[in-house]
Amino acid sequence: MATPTPDDAPPSRKFSNLSLLWTFARAYPAQIAAALAALVVAAGATLAIPQGFKAIVDQGFGAASGADIAPYFYALLAIVLVMGISTAIRFYYVSWIGERVVADLRRTVHRHLLGLHPGFFEENRPSEIASRLTSDTAVIEQVVSSSASIALRNLFMGIGGIGYLFVQSPKLTAMMLLVIPLVIGPIVLLGRRVRALSRSSQDRIADVGSIVSEVLRAIKVVQAFGAETREANRFGSAVESAFATAKRRIRVRSGMTALVIMLIFGAITLVLWQGAVDVIAGRMTGGTITAFVLAAAIVAGAFGALTEVYGDFMRAAGASGRIRELLAETPAIAAPAHPVPLPVPARGALVFDHVSFRYPTRPDVSAIRDLSLSIAPGERIALVGPSGAGKTTIFQLVQRFYDPAAGTIRLDGVDLRDADPADLRARIAVVPQEATVFAASARDNIRYGRPDATEAELWAAADAANAADFLRALPDGLDSFMGESGARLSGGQRQRLAIARALLKDAPLLLLDEATSALDAESERAVQEALERLMVGRTTLVIAHRLATVRDADRIIVMDEGAIVETGTHAQLLSADALYARLARLQFEDA
Repeated sequence: MATPTPDDAPPSRKFSNLSLLWTFARAYPAQIAAALAALVVAAGATLAIPQGFKAIVDQGFGAASGADIAPYFYALLAIVLVMGISTAIRFYYVSWIGERVVADLRRTVHRHLLGLHPGFFEENRPSEIASRLTSDTAVIEQVVSSSASIALRNLFMGIGGIGYLFVQSPKLTAMMLLVIPLVIGPIVLLGRRVRALSRSSQDRIADVGSIVSEVLRAIKVVQAFGAETREANRFGSAVESAFATAKRRIRVRSGMTALVIMLIFGAITLVLWQGAVDVIAGRMTGGTITAFVLAAAIVAGAFGALTEVYGDFMRAAGASGRIRELLAETPAIAAPAHPVPLPVPARGALVFDHVSFRYPTRPDVSAIRDLSLSIAPGERIALVGPSGAGKTTIFQLVQRFYDPAAGTIRLDGVDLRDADPADLRARIAVVPQEATVFAASARDNIRYGRPDATEAELWAAADAANAADFLRALPDGLDSFMGESGARLSGGQRQRLAIARALLKDAPLLLLDEATSALDAESERAVQEALERLMVGRTTLVIAHRLATVRDADRIIVMDEGAIVETGTHAQLLSADALYARLARLQFEDA
């Protein structure tokens, strides 16, 4: 995400990031038309009030004794009624558009993020990305649903008010307009500073959100190591940094607002002075000067409000720029324009042909080095070796979370880069070492890879994974809420839920990453039996650190430093007396 920030953009692109909002807003032309119509009516009614007061002063107060002034007040009340109704309509539609645009924006960004490759989230903190979806879009929501409306209304009233003032007194209006360049100058100069500080403020807020997310996810570790005070101090420093940046932004905006207001109302005071002289000299009526004063106040208030919302627009430009950076990210892993269909029925033949790979975040370390391996359909392969040997990387490449730097990987004869990743992953079931349980019901977690599964199929998978007993014991059975990250389940229960999910998917290629590591001895035996039945007729890759669980594999692939160093059965590798034999002796002697 090294895209130039909005603060670095040339003048012609200062507001370009705000065009992102129009992209979403223009999908609702009827609501925009209704909001604009109500806005014009409300602004026109507001500008009609000075004319009403002029009529009251000239025709009512200046008339003979006993004159009927009621019609003038009826007209003024009618104007107020129109202004109130049109303002309510404007508020409803503008607020509706703001909420709708932000909802669409959040959905679009979230959908886009789901399509990005895992490497993106290794290089960018997910908690900071979450902040962009929350705090940044909240800033945008304020602008679309409030500030934009205020800006348009005051722009209409400001321009319309100046036109009305010209009609009443061209001389006094010309005097007022002399101050406008003095007002625009500070807005432009100080606005740049506000924009830069707004961007910095949003970054500091993202840091605060990242720390909160990180610490709360690891709260047990924090408390276990007695780090509460250190984490509180770290969070406090981030909060104070955000506050300090916000103070600088507020100071600049306050100074800009004060300067503009002093210039505007100072000009009005001088103009009114001249107007009072004209009234005394008989060159202007009392009603005209009254209308002029009211209209000038409206114009001054309109331009004053514009200076206020200018800062909001600058904050929104910064927030939109950060959102646009996310949308500009292109997935490194994507379906080709014309994907090659995978054969039907699936066989599960997997081939690695001189594959090499380095992680983007660790380009100096070779995770896989010139690896070649052919796995026959239905074969059971165990991957063993010390930590960092490349076993998990094999799983990442098979699921095409990354593409190899060299060589090819083929499933049933099709290069993974030529296939649609969605079709590929539909043929793979995974049980990770650390089971992922979503904050949803047990039913939704088990059928995550197969949403159309029947009730009977759900319970069959739960039975096979030795999860049925504890699921039936839950208050609402399969409809029981699992809590954040499965907090209501034990580690073994979470693992069995993940196994049930893989069993239900019934995919031809099975990836098991220490699938039984979190189970007690009795549960492990039951699940191992279920996995044995599941693996029949399916290609299976098993990562195992406990070598006792892979004795019956068709082949054991021993890896070290990203390369295959040994291949064979359990007995063959023991007799070879190399790395596998040493690992086996260490484990079995310890046992």
